[in-house]
Amino acid sequence: MNEAHGEYTALLLDEGHSGDAAVLDRLRRDPAVVFVDRLDHQRDALRSLVPVPDPGVLDEAPVWAYYSWRRTVVRLLGPTSFRLLRLDRNRNKITAQEQERLRGVTVGIVGLSVGHAVALALTLEGACGGLRLADFDTLELSNLNRVPGTVLDLGVNKAVVAARHIAEIDPYVTVTLWKDGVDVESVADFLDGTDVVIDECDSLDVKVSLRREARRRGLPVLMATSDRGLLDVERFDAEPDRPVFHGVIGDVDVESLAGLGSRDKIPLVLQILDAGQLSATMAASLVEVDETISTWPQLGGEVVLGGAEVAAAVRRIGLGQPLASGRCRMDLDEHLDALADPPLPQDLPDGSVNRAAALPQDAVDTVVNAAARAPSGGNVQPWTIAADDAGLTISLAPEHTTAMDVGYRGSCVAVGAALHNARIAASSAGLLGAVTVHAGDAGLPVATMTFGSGNDRELSDRYEHMLDRTTNRRLGVPRPLDDSQAGLLAEAAAREGARLCLVTDRDDIAAIGAILAESDRIRFLTPTLHREMIGELRWPPRDSVDTGIDVRALELDSAELSTLALLRRPEVMERLGAQDAGRALGKSTADRIASSSAVAVIAIPGTASRDYVRGGEATESVWIHAQALGLAVQPISPVFLYGVESAELEQLSPRYAAPLERLREELFDVVGAKAGEALAMVLRLSHAPGPSVRSERRADRVRRRIS
Repeated sequence: MNEAHGEYTALLLDEGHSGDAAVLDRLRRDPAVVFVDRLDHQRDALRSLVPVPDPGVLDEAPVWAYYSWRRTVVRLLGPTSFRLLRLDRNRNKITAQEQERLRGVTVGIVGLSVGHAVALALTLEGACGGLRLADFDTLELSNLNRVPGTVLDLGVNKAVVAARHIAEIDPYVTVTLWKDGVDVESVADFLDGTDVVIDECDSLDVKVSLRREARRRGLPVLMATSDRGLLDVERFDAEPDRPVFHGVIGDVDVESLAGLGSRDKIPLVLQILDAGQLSATMAASLVEVDETISTWPQLGGEVVLGGAEVAAAVRRIGLGQPLASGRCRMDLDEHLDALADPPLPQDLPDGSVNRAAALPQDAVDTVVNAAARAPSGGNVQPWTIAADDAGLTISLAPEHTTAMDVGYRGSCVAVGAALHNARIAASSAGLLGAVTVHAGDAGLPVATMTFGSGNDRELSDRYEHMLDRTTNRRLGVPRPLDDSQAGLLAEAAAREGARLCLVTDRDDIAAIGAILAESDRIRFLTPTLHREMIGELRWPPRDSVDTGIDVRALELDSAELSTLALLRRPEVMERLGAQDAGRALGKSTADRIASSSAVAVIAIPGTASRDYVRGGEATESVWIHAQALGLAVQPISPVFLYGVESAELEQLSPRYAAPLERLREELFDVVGAKAGEALAMVLRLSHAPGPSVRSERRADRVRRRIS
């Protein structure tokens, strides 16, 4: 074993230490030594990181690193700040916490041809904190087809070449060299203090001995053989009785393997690598060993790929992530043969609708159609609407619920909105009669209206506005509402038995934006809620848009639509959730709230189903009035809206139940909700251009009975 020294490690010098200062002074007087100082650039980059590092990191004392083989001294950030800045671009493919955990891993690499690529990949990624490198050979010109050295390294020990490369990337990585390589007798010493073993040597006796000793110690062994991107994994840490080389060569005698020439190794190599899986070019080359070529070939690109494969496997082991024993092939040629055109993006069709052409002529059908135009969470339309000449019934359809529809409270709001629309249309048609809301099957509310001959002018005047009512998610202009507008909206809620909490103060609106943004983040990161949210989206012309939310209605630009393709993926959300990250997931909601003139919250006097039906009637009334005043309206349902009890929030999102309860309390406080009240809906009011599309409705949720 050879101890680390200035032949391959940087000498780190602290100018504040008298002994180090003397060394630096001596080096400065040497005309052959070059000093490089770009510390200011490093510090500027450090200060620009997001989030900004702690003051203790920003103020960490720098060091001078002397590279004797280059006769160069470089000024660098101290170890903590250096590591933070150097590995910043790893985030969040490797999180800061994962990076710190990997820092405790020591990797031993035997064989520094392919092994150099492995060491390089591990160093670049910060996938370990210590490296033990073993190789007895020196770098030759014929090695430069695959070893990332230079002609200046010819004749230098391969382990030294690799160690110097590592030191020039990160002088804080601990590197120990075995310049005499590893043999059968020294395998045990080499493995002392090693967590993961990488075998890239050519000696079969060492390969077998390395595995037997690793198995005895419970250490995993990895090997990359560049042909067809083969990665071999033996998890002796998890399977202490696993046979070496997966049992493919049996229980061989190590002594018989020593000193075998290239050609003599071929039969065993073919057993280890599985002759039938070799590439045609490699198989043909093996036939020519000692005839027209001196040994088996290796390509630089394939060696680099092997380094990447091993580094990925080491990361999994170091982080305790799943990695089975076995082997896989990442065959570049196979993948290149499978090149295919990517699917072309489809332009979303124009979403304009001719409303007049869609209106029915029959008076009863007019009422039914109006009820069916009501809004509902995710446009699920959780109702069954039936009518005959005598009257109309709106029943809650529990099969169309979602997880956020706790206790069917959101569905009750939708039923109330449908009832309000039916009352408006019936009044306009001269059919208005008695209205009741009662408990039907399983205690779920049923709204009925008996057709009569009534006409309420207040309701009739809203008919055209009711037909025009739609969701508008466009960014708005936060032009303030006047007192007259605020009064009309408050009256619209009060007439339906609810109370309007109208928030117009800019600071309060910003606070609501932060609350709703965090709620959206939790919705994205909660698997059930994320799955249902993404399931609501419809992508025309591929999807029918008679239920769910047409993506065109989200009013996203092309960049946001592209981002949505990432946010749809559950494994991406799982990754963010594991880090409790994703603060940007609620940014769109926060931006839209910030562009609002006001936030209107419908408060109801209790939490019974009838209260939520009343809240739905009030919501629709306020919505119709707001749109008649020229305001754009967007409903927003925070995750906690219908979770009244703590246990219900726990069921909604076990991980985030406590934050949801806090957010609910904060919203109640900002909007001024009173004790005993519940919230039926949150509406964003703004001044904005008209929406791109309006939601369609399903015909099969409506039934016309024959009297």
